[in-house]
Amino acid sequence: MWVALMSELGFARYGAQGGDIGARVSALTAYEDPAHCIGAQINMPNSPVPAGHPEEDWSGEERAIIARMREWQSKEAAYQWIQGTRPQTLSYGLTDSPAGLAAWIVEKWRSWSDCDGDIERRFTKDEILSNISIYWFTRTMNSATRYYYERRQHDRANALPAPLETPAGFSVFPKEIFGPPRQWVEAEYNVQQWSVHDRGGHFAAMEEPELLVGDIREFFRPLR
Repeated sequence: MWVALMSELGFARYGAQGGDIGARVSALTAYEDPAHCIGAQINMPNSPVPAGHPEEDWSGEERAIIARMREWQSKEAAYQWIQGTRPQTLSYGLTDSPAGLAAWIVEKWRSWSDCDGDIERRFTKDEILSNISIYWFTRTMNSATRYYYERRQHDRANALPAPLETPAGFSVFPKEIFGPPRQWVEAEYNVQQWSVHDRGGHFAAMEEPELLVGDIREFFRPLR
């Protein structure tokens, strides 16, 4: 859809950028349209352990990353299971209750941002309530949660069919929910930028906009 839109708008050259689901969408956009998409800049590296790299060969850093990811899955990933298996049941409740919807969303903003448990260190009440209101007034929590179910049914459609040859850049923030090492990412991507920051989390565009914008400019400048 992004490729078709950019073509319809008449852009012969463009770049893609994203985090979270947008990270994979940006990568797939660059993969599907290498003649026009000049690069993908991503602020959530999400590559798996490369094929042919067994656990006995992992470094201490790799073992620590996997341990952190397993801990995150055990403490934070309940939403993935219910949204991935029974999205409709959840959606009725969240569409019916603004308090329930707010709790469901704010919990993630608090846990996944670099705020040390104090959510208003990173986001104003207006920012938080604006985000919640987008779901509430448009009644779109159903389609948002159902994405997880559809992905479980069509997981291979969300994966890169082969390594991406188009240039890729990455912004790495310390409180991101998953942070694979560069060597894992290089097995999937043509990495031309790898910027590691000392602050920021999953919502980088809102938490650290200047750092992220700086990375985006740095990555695309030589590709223009």
